Amino acid sequence: MLILAADIGTGTQDILLFNSEKEMENSLLMVMPAPTQIIAKKVRTATKKGEAIVLTGNIMGGGPSTFAIRDHLKAGFPVYATEQAALTINDNIENVKAFGVRIVSDEEAKKLACGENALEIVMQDFDPESLSSALSVFEVQMPENYAVAVQDHGNAPEKSNRIYRFELLRELIERGGKLENFVYKPEEIPEAFTRMKAQADSLLKVAGKRKTKSIFMDTGPAAIFGALTDSAAVQPSIVVNIGNGHTLGALVNENKITAIFEHHSFLMNPEKLQEYIIRLADGNLGFEEVFEDGGHGSYIKEAIGFEQIRSVMVTGPKREMLEKLSGSEIRQEISKKLHFAAPFGSMMLSGCFGLLAGFFEKYPEPSIKLINH
Repeated sequence: MLILAADIGTGTQDILLFNSEKEMENSLLMVMPAPTQIIAKKVRTATKKGEAIVLTGNIMGGGPSTFAIRDHLKAGFPVYATEQAALTINDNIENVKAFGVRIVSDEEAKKLACGENALEIVMQDFDPESLSSALSVFEVQMPENYAVAVQDHGNAPEKSNRIYRFELLRELIERGGKLENFVYKPEEIPEAFTRMKAQADSLLKVAGKRKTKSIFMDTGPAAIFGALTDSAAVQPSIVVNIGNGHTLGALVNENKITAIFEHHSFLMNPEKLQEYIIRLADGNLGFEEVFEDGGHGSYIKEAIGFEQIRSVMVTGPKREMLEKLSGSEIRQEISKKLHFAAPFGSMMLSGCFGLLAGFFEKYPEPSIKLINH
């Protein structure tokens, strides 16, 4: 069985091509710029040239791409967008219009692009056609099975997306917090997860009539469960993913997430992170404290006390926040339990291994087990 797992982040998109007939360590790997970074670069190039742009495609991750679009507008150059593409900028289309974006129909967008009145930029988180092109250079064909992760704040035009995202995470933990609660087949994706649904729609459109099997997850839980595939992950465990955009920590016991926090990585530092790790396990890290500090929040359904934690697993591209500390700088409570996760020897692919574990939750293969209790 061949499965392509794609973990779409803010800084990178991490790709794993899994082949069940080979050792996991022989899987093909790629760590490439994130789609939002690619879009941002295209927009900034257009800004330098003084070109109008027309955004087509679908809702995708914002951040760098959104900042570039708004800078393009501030520079005085036109931005046209179809409604679906425009939702990348803000969940409320009226807010997008207020920024200065001109909403056009699909037909109008085609005319603008074909008439060379504007540079077309296709908004898309997961691009199987580009991946297929890249792999074909190495005589590798795309599989028919996919597992994709994006960070989805949910569609909340009248509410802080940080608050709404945490409401969605809390609901999933209340439902059990198991891996299966965070994994969706295309038809199971909740309506609120607009970004996730957009990628599922794009993938199914490309797949056509092929018998494609696919699942979708949020990047946070994918990284958490992926780190648990490391042999050093002995539960109860605190798992921390220090990503380019966000830092997420979770208390996992018996393969269930029972407590969680999420913050922006640029607002974290070693001292704060170590304190959060201990307080999450102890059950006294409050939502308001994290939210008012600029983070998304925290939710604790069940805490067990840090003394009961058997491993602290740290993963993600910004893990140097803890990795480069000297012994005296690491809290004594943490130091003996601290491990830098590198499942199957690939630290950057933690999210992809979580996606694989999720795939086999939906499409079980009795001979394959990735996460140990």
